[in-house]
Amino acid sequence: MSRTRYTRRLPAAAVVAGLALALAACGTAETSGAGAAPTAAADKLDPNADLKKQSLNITIWDGYSPKDLPERVKQKLGFPIKIAIHDTNETAMAKLTATADSGFDVSFVSGQYAQALSEQGLLEPLHHELIPNLANLYPEASELSYDKGNKFSVPYTWGTTGICYRSDLVKTPPTSWNDILNPAPEYNKKVTMMTTERWLALPALKSLGYSINTADDGQIAKAKDLLLKAKSHLLAYDDTTFGDRLKSGEAVMVEAWDGWCPENEKNIKFTVPKEGSDLWADTMVIMKSSKNKEAAHAFINYILDPEIHSWLAENIMYKAPNKAAMEKVNPATIQSFPSLKMSPADLLQGESIIDLGADSAKYTRLATEVAAQQ
Repeated sequence: MSRTRYTRRLPAAAVVAGLALALAACGTAETSGAGAAPTAAADKLDPNADLKKQSLNITIWDGYSPKDLPERVKQKLGFPIKIAIHDTNETAMAKLTATADSGFDVSFVSGQYAQALSEQGLLEPLHHELIPNLANLYPEASELSYDKGNKFSVPYTWGTTGICYRSDLVKTPPTSWNDILNPAPEYNKKVTMMTTERWLALPALKSLGYSINTADDGQIAKAKDLLLKAKSHLLAYDDTTFGDRLKSGEAVMVEAWDGWCPENEKNIKFTVPKEGSDLWADTMVIMKSSKNKEAAHAFINYILDPEIHSWLAENIMYKAPNKAAMEKVNPATIQSFPSLKMSPADLLQGESIIDLGADSAKYTRLATEVAAQQ
């Protein structure tokens, strides 16, 4: 089974740092602080609207949906959709915040970015009565800290971050983030970590017992010291090809997103360190500026159909937060990729990454300083 590599979580340098300011310039509604629900009232929608008179513009990551999705939607729901591609969350945010009306109806963005859009009043509060397939989601899918109750977003995929490793090339399976931050001498220069800002900091923060959402300057400084010490042991910082390095034996342990660990390869395994990790999610949101909100809700409802949503696990090895969909996944696929077996309860052991507003700049600065250190 072929697998596509995505750059969806890789940040354009300094974009995250300026995200809060960029959104503030575009925002139209007041909020009551980080994580607050938008104050803008939901538009009144017609549950009996003629969807054939509507159409949708959607932005999504490349390879993140079936190629024939437009044809399927047209046949099933009766309206056309046009799909635009973004390579990163930051590219999507640039599209969605450039003007008051981005021209997009539905966007796929990661959870903390959906939170940022909502806090600026740019998202339509969801009309749950128009999305009956929400009932297919695991109950835990409504407990994500960036949007409890799925007020403005519907999770499309979710997962965690851990250590992907060669079980035949390490004497003892890794159990701690310290196994890559301070590896045994025989693994020196055979370990990789990620440079994406929040994921660069994650191993150090968790090993120190801190929240991955901390904005405390002292805690971030201690994480920086640990990352600088770890740098001398690394083979490379690698956000995209670490799986290939494991396959070749160039690396024996790597920081990895669960869905990117090539567990179908002999002797490659994935584990979540004992100090804990994150719970990341990618979501579907409806733009407040959309003129086709009934069709947008119908589209999201269609995606949550088990036959459609199960495509994720079968094709890109990402878990769907959809109980009915996961029950349809071929057992052979799950056997090849054991991380697909992770339960919602297991995932909820991790911290949801949330938008930090202006404090995101602290993580940009951390990543810049670690990268610059020789």
